[in-house]
Amino acid sequence: MRRIWNVYRLGIKELRSLGHDTILLVLIVWAFSGAIYAISTAASQELHHAPIAFVDEDQSNLSARMISAFYGPYFKKPVMVSENQIDPGLDAGIYTFVVNIPPDFERDVVAGRSPDIQVNIDATRMSQAFIGAGYIQNIINGEISGFLKGFRKEATPPVSLNTHVKFNPNLSSAWFSSIMEIINNITMLSIMLTGAALIREREHGTLEHLMVMPLNAAEIILAKIWSMGLVVLVAAWLSLQFMVKGVLHVPVQGSIALFMCGAFLHLLATTSIGVFMGMVARNMPQLGLLMILTVLPLQMLSGGVTPRESMPVVVQSMMQVAPTTHFVSMAQAILYRGAGFEVVWPSFVAIFVIAVVFFSLSLALFRRSLASA
Repeated sequence: MRRIWNVYRLGIKELRSLGHDTILLVLIVWAFSGAIYAISTAASQELHHAPIAFVDEDQSNLSARMISAFYGPYFKKPVMVSENQIDPGLDAGIYTFVVNIPPDFERDVVAGRSPDIQVNIDATRMSQAFIGAGYIQNIINGEISGFLKGFRKEATPPVSLNTHVKFNPNLSSAWFSSIMEIINNITMLSIMLTGAALIREREHGTLEHLMVMPLNAAEIILAKIWSMGLVVLVAAWLSLQFMVKGVLHVPVQGSIALFMCGAFLHLLATTSIGVFMGMVARNMPQLGLLMILTVLPLQMLSGGVTPRESMPVVVQSMMQVAPTTHFVSMAQAILYRGAGFEVVWPSFVAIFVIAVVFFSLSLALFRRSLASA
């Protein structure tokens, strides 16, 4: 009971220290509120208000019909430009697409020839460029077909495909990006806060005070883990309830309590990583550099940004030892597809084993550091 009381008291001390760190408090609030809202609403993965311009060298009824077919919400109102304005407009980022309709285009179409239309695309806007090229092709082909036949009708395909979209019927990127941002912020902040707490002890000279007290290394580490993990866990729960479900109106399919249990196990692993990095780094700038080398790969290769199946087999195998891989899989199954414990229990077991390993490594390094000091 004395050891438990020591861990509790040390954790309260960490919470009070965090309460006096205004920068970290602002970062926590922003990461689970404004950042999630900005990522979900501003960083859209769909084609939305893409700027488009036309060079109409034909000046025919068909070209006017094609230009008028481009409107919101996919495209902005088309802008008419001259040929010598194409490259400057693309270079300056004014237009994403510039369509050049050649002279005598309508006459060639009516005569049965196959005239070419030049579509210039700013491919630095990668997602819009890829999706918009297909939209432009379909719109132009549809208008030409309607012009020649006198009516707009698509040819009946030999096979009818019925597409049923599950879990996100409107294909809204906000439903995906908001929850994934919470998952990424749980990993990032848990590592950062724990590492910063350890470095704060060293910079303020309080680590030496702890060494002369009747405390062991496990009690010091556990205090930092439970206190910083509790802050992140509470912030994630509030963000799910008020920002994701309240402000963004994203439906959460599964049990939030089950997700919180999985997040608790994940925090055991990530906070242990934070302790390890806090022991390696000598100051906050070094911790920031270490986080760039570790957090970004953990987030990008965990399956939250791109499916793991599309990654090289070597990368898939290496990421099996990362807690984020199993946490992302578990969180997506619970929050997106409403999976129960009978489905996600392998991820729980994997995260627990990884957490024990990382905690043991961090504890061994911390004990060695205390012994050398």
